Amino acid sequence: MNRRRVGTGLAAATLAATLLATPVSADGTLLQGTFTFQTEQFLTHWWIFPAAILFSTVALASGVSGALFFTPFFLLGVGLTPAQAVGAGLMTELFGMGNGLRSYVKQDVVDYQTAKYLLVGAVPAVVIGAFAAHYIDPRLLKLAFGAGLVLLGGFLLYYEPPEDCEPGSREGGFLKRKNTGRGTTTIEAADGEGFSYDTCWRPPGVALSTAGGFITGLISAGLPEVVTTQLIVRCRLPPRVAVATSVFVLAIAAAAGAAVHALTATPVWFVVAWSIPGVFIGGTVGTRVGKYVPSDLMEAGLGVVFAIVGVIVLATELMV
Repeated sequence: MNRRRVGTGLAAATLAATLLATPVSADGTLLQGTFTFQTEQFLTHWWIFPAAILFSTVALASGVSGALFFTPFFLLGVGLTPAQAVGAGLMTELFGMGNGLRSYVKQDVVDYQTAKYLLVGAVPAVVIGAFAAHYIDPRLLKLAFGAGLVLLGGFLLYYEPPEDCEPGSREGGFLKRKNTGRGTTTIEAADGEGFSYDTCWRPPGVALSTAGGFITGLISAGLPEVVTTQLIVRCRLPPRVAVATSVFVLAIAAAAGAAVHALTATPVWFVVAWSIPGVFIGGTVGTRVGKYVPSDLMEAGLGVVFAIVGVIVLATELMV
């Protein structure tokens, strides 16, 4: 595996799969059932571009999933259907995480052995969730999305940022016995820093990645929020390794989910054509801004915001 090219390869593969799934007639007109790119519709949605820069800047600066911003924005601000909003959110997030993924792979801080097991649960689950999003009643999907935002907002408020978590702090007696005696995992980072920790018991991680993957396929967020902290507090991974491993798993899972959404629905190209360039710019800005923003304060504030947005989504559906 050429680790330095993982991020670019994943993004390109998803884009290629999406484009190849879009039949074109002999005269170059896109066939019915695919997308129709209309210039006027595209130009009237220019405001998605600055919004994407802002959202990706905040997401990268705070270390939370970009889809937590984009999917509610596409749903409430742009007026997409729930399935379209989820698909556009996943595709935007996939391209937006390119800088972070490339950086972690280049730093050699991804625990590929743990990632391999997490992917066993995450990839099939995100595919199932993505398919389900197109067959569940839109109203029910919107309710699920609102409830998911409330829960994820509460998660951000309840847990400390990954960088501040103490490895093994919530391991408990049962997991402590299970996590002991399974060998040692050693990660040698490119900058010379070394990490050595007990290899964790895999089943809980697979179960968490399966649950997080399904939620991500269904509402475009949940996998990193569920997995990252648990890798630290219940599986003893150092924060730097846990974050990098979670981002690697999310990138592959998000690629699978975005491909499913692109193949099973009409991609909203007038949206992602603005949001994807926006996240490239915002991602660069966000990595610089993040050095000066207290992560605990940022995550607490975002937890409140996501919970409020979730309540608004629930209220708009339940009061109809």
